[in-house]
Amino acid sequence: MKKLLIITTGGTIDKIYFDDLSDYQIGDPQIGQILHDMQVGFTFEVNALMRKDSLHVTDEDRQVIHDAIAASDATHVLITHGTDSMVKTALVLDDIPDKTMVLTGALNPARFRDSDAIFNIGCAVGALQALPHGAWIAMNGCVWDPRNVRKNRDKNRFEAN
Repeated sequence: MKKLLIITTGGTIDKIYFDDLSDYQIGDPQIGQILHDMQVGFTFEVNALMRKDSLHVTDEDRQVIHDAIAASDATHVLITHGTDSMVKTALVLDDIPDKTMVLTGALNPARFRDSDAIFNIGCAVGALQALPHGAWIAMNGCVWDPRNVRKNRDKNRFEAN
């Protein structure tokens, strides 16, 4: 992997919560600082494409993500995405040739002490270096074909269909 392209779309991984109203906003992407802090051994570029909760990601947004990846000369792409519609976006990206793409996110914001963000990002980076071309999901310590995974909201994790 010469260079990693990171596309950020928002989602819980980048959320900032405000206690007084139990409200949130999607803040600046956290992944660049996370990778810097982990002293990774590769170069990366962060493209903050949008800041949306994945429940608000539209088919048009998915096409924007698709087109940005297709236009890039990067062969390895990590996409941070909200978990509720991550699978749908991965299925849209799967037809991009000659690229390995892994979508990941977090069930708790990266700013939270008990967040799964760093673990999921690490899993995604490892998966990117080992997987064949196509779109994949990396969540909860597993790598999934997007055709065979779903988010189980009751258990707050991803699992096989």
